[in-house]
Amino acid sequence: MINQDLIYALALQHVPKIGDVTAKKLINHCGSAEAVLKEKRSNLLKIDGIGATTISSLFSPKHIKAAEGELKFIRDNAISCLYFTDVDYPEKLKHCIDSPILLFQVGNINLKQKHIISIVGTRKITTYGVAFCEKLLEELAFFEPVIVSGFAYGTDITAHKFAMKNQLQTIGCLAHGLNQFYPKSHKKYVKEVEDNGGFLTDFWSSDTFDRNNFLKRNRIIAGMSEATIVIESAEKGGSLVTADIANSYNRDVFAVPGRVTDSQSVGCNNLIKTQQAHVLSNPLDIAYMLNWQLEPTKIPAIQKQLFVELSQEEKVIYNFLKENDKQVLDVIALQCDMPIFKVAGMLLTMELKGIIRPLPGKLFELI
Repeated sequence: MINQDLIYALALQHVPKIGDVTAKKLINHCGSAEAVLKEKRSNLLKIDGIGATTISSLFSPKHIKAAEGELKFIRDNAISCLYFTDVDYPEKLKHCIDSPILLFQVGNINLKQKHIISIVGTRKITTYGVAFCEKLLEELAFFEPVIVSGFAYGTDITAHKFAMKNQLQTIGCLAHGLNQFYPKSHKKYVKEVEDNGGFLTDFWSSDTFDRNNFLKRNRIIAGMSEATIVIESAEKGGSLVTADIANSYNRDVFAVPGRVTDSQSVGCNNLIKTQQAHVLSNPLDIAYMLNWQLEPTKIPAIQKQLFVELSQEEKVIYNFLKENDKQVLDVIALQCDMPIFKVAGMLLTMELKGIIRPLPGKLFELI
């Protein structure tokens, strides 16, 4: 956008009682942000859903002044501005009614012809969640998806780090302006993320830091992606809000199941139980459900990992399956003389190690 157009778009974004839905309604009616700010008040009031309260401060000169100040910050920091009609604006986000009229971007983001998925979850991610996230991105790397998350503690930064480890583009959606990074301890990852993707936000440098910003930010995480994956979540949490938003956008939601006794799996288990998310037990389920395609020559051969360390009890299960082909959980537990709950946990661990795979009907077999 040229500076003059950007000034008016920023000014419209700055009006407190005009959100993104109303702003787009006004722009679509008048033709541009500039036309909105130069239109007669009486004409705007004729638009369905636009009342006097909504536009009460629309024509205040303070919005243009604030926009000029923000534009200086944008130019001084080489920030890219994406208008909601721009070609480079995230395509799926364009179709969300409440998507931002302006996005601010830094880094080397390229979304053209790319699969985009969001990974969210608890800030108190467990070793189980870390292991699953690592396996997920290792196996999806062949499809070269863009990994979107919130750059926060726990699941977010885990997803960003494993994305970069697998040379995948990753995007951090921020709940604040680009004049800061939260949490401060993650500032050490900023350069690497910008080199392998970048950051997006619709917040200004002058916006105050507020917890409610995270909920607003989540619509971007959910809206720009084909699917949202919840790795782990307690009974309540921001990742469940993101999943709910994704469902409202008619996007696929996946949740990683966990033991019913694990506090950080309650949210995921509830999503699955209430049919708000697909069960995600195998990373390649993502590619299958989203109909991702690879050239035949690029499809990775699935092979058994060599020299994987197994516990004594895991070796018992391994040897039993080696001798008896595929078997159901109950039979494995009975023949190996172990409690079902314990065998279920070990089977999950062995699946993450790439030793076994689950089949329909609660069957398991060696890979």
